[in-house]
Amino acid sequence: MADAEYRGLIHRNNADLAAWLAKRPAEKALEPDLPIIDPHHHLWDAPHRDRGRYFLSELLDDTGGGHNIVSTVFLECQAMFRATGPDEMKPVGEVEFVNGIAAQSASGQYGKMRACEAIIGWADLMLGSRVRAVLEAEIAVAGGRFRGVRYGTSWDEGLAGKHVSRPIPRHRLLDPKFREGFAELGKLGLTFDSWHFFPQLPDLLDIARAFPGQTIIVDHVGGHLGIGQYAGKQAETLPVWKKNMQDLAGCPNVVVKLGGLGMTSFGFGFELREMPPSSQELAAVWRPYIETCIELFGPERCMFESNFPPDKQSCGYTELWNAFKLITKGASVAEKKALYSGTAARVYRMIAP
Repeated sequence: MADAEYRGLIHRNNADLAAWLAKRPAEKALEPDLPIIDPHHHLWDAPHRDRGRYFLSELLDDTGGGHNIVSTVFLECQAMFRATGPDEMKPVGEVEFVNGIAAQSASGQYGKMRACEAIIGWADLMLGSRVRAVLEAEIAVAGGRFRGVRYGTSWDEGLAGKHVSRPIPRHRLLDPKFREGFAELGKLGLTFDSWHFFPQLPDLLDIARAFPGQTIIVDHVGGHLGIGQYAGKQAETLPVWKKNMQDLAGCPNVVVKLGGLGMTSFGFGFELREMPPSSQELAAVWRPYIETCIELFGPERCMFESNFPPDKQSCGYTELWNAFKLITKGASVAEKKALYSGTAARVYRMIAP
């Protein structure tokens, strides 16, 4: 199996991953007093998908490494959908489940961090205007924490497309029925998180321009790819990615998450190494993507994210935030406040540190 293909398939189970990460002694957190809102993580129990378990205890283990994580945002991941009832209402179960985790955290018995202070769920926007009933049900079970929907539109004809969690037609964002459902988000004051691969950026630009009042969050620096047919072709693909991100930056309703770079789809290959990378190594490789986004969108429209546990395939939680802090070492106090907490607090309507 070629390296590029293997890179797209590898996913260590929890025990193997812990053993691998333990090969490098944990780093001390840089700038430990800097308040951080982690605006993107998941919770799940999915052994059938080789994901293992990632609940509150696992999240607390990761966030307890020395960084000042004050609160977090949960992002949908098909966790705990209802087993019965109409198919369109099954995603309500995920929001219900996460709200329970958030209530545990809000008790204060697990520390000061407010886990899942905001919840981003999923709803089938292809229901058109009928999706409103689903969204209202999710709002009702979220205890005031529901903030929006993430809808993945990742499509690729090569290796990356074989490993998406939901197979989606190529131009879903352009579908009139999808847009009918998309319009319901704005009516309810909800945000839209977009997870896609970088060839879908022009479609996202189109919908951002068509709905200028809708807040859109671009996940994982726009979904650049480095596996399959894109392996070893950064010189060709990065200018395309940058041009599309530049166009998106012209839409005031669009913000971007700085992270997701630990996923194997980016093709950096850290997961193939015998020794996990240091924060310095991560920063060196991630810097061009992160600095480009900050340059294009500005700190007030960028937010750092952990994307844990998927990014855990490449590094530990403490090292990940250390890498971000190394990249922003020269940033001002105001810029760091925006990047690490302010943008997330504003976009997701959270308590600002």
